[in-house]
Amino acid sequence: MAHAKTSYVCLPCRASHKQPYPGHHDHDRVCPRCAEPLIHVGSAFAAPKRRDTAAWRTLSVLLHAGVRFHKSCCGGPGYRPRTLSEVRERMAYARATGEPFAQALVRRELP
Repeated sequence: MAHAKTSYVCLPCRASHKQPYPGHHDHDRVCPRCAEPLIHVGSAFAAPKRRDTAAWRTLSVLLHAGVRFHKSCCGGPGYRPRTLSEVRERMAYARATGEPFAQALVRRELP
């Protein structure tokens, strides 16, 4: 039986790689193209097209804020903003309310 795999992302190359889940003694994963460290994004991740720079910029903001795409008990990772305008709205909301940035990013709707 094949082992389950999860997604890793290289932001400079705008590439996604499926690899086995990290084990207890695994080393850091590196990109096969540029040898930069890969970011573990989770098994519920769907990569944008390489030429979609706005989507990769949005993804970069999410990943740097600590947001990942792991499956929850109900199937998916929950809401994630898809555009830079959605990210900007949530950043403004977080600044105005003092809510942590990562938490504001995953809110489905803003009050």
